[in-house]
Amino acid sequence: MSEETPSAQEAGRGPSPKRLSASLLGLLQGHVELFGIELQEQKANSLYLLLFGGLTLIFAMLLLIGLSGLILVLLWENWRFEALGGLCLFYLLATIYCGVRLRAAVDDEESPFSATLEELARDRERLLP
Repeated sequence: MSEETPSAQEAGRGPSPKRLSASLLGLLQGHVELFGIELQEQKANSLYLLLFGGLTLIFAMLLLIGLSGLILVLLWENWRFEALGGLCLFYLLATIYCGVRLRAAVDDEESPFSATLEELARDRERLLP
């Protein structure tokens, strides 16, 4: 008479603490791996942007200095104050324009770990009733 009682059968079919812990650890491991991958991608992308942004800035400044010197040399005899004022006005407008564009780009930036956050939200929806 090896019949199991109904409570023993139900306990065997239901989620045990060991299985629940294993499932939670599996979910956590997947999220940590995804986070690590996204972190490495973000680091590489940031380094790339920083390097080429800095080089672009350096070369643009050298070009502006050279062009400003050329304009001042060409216009020194007749319109030196007008040339200086025009260059200063141009640099002021360019600075304002670039600052506005930079601010817009920073405000539009999406979350750097959006895939991890989306996956966590999906898991929360599945686990909660």
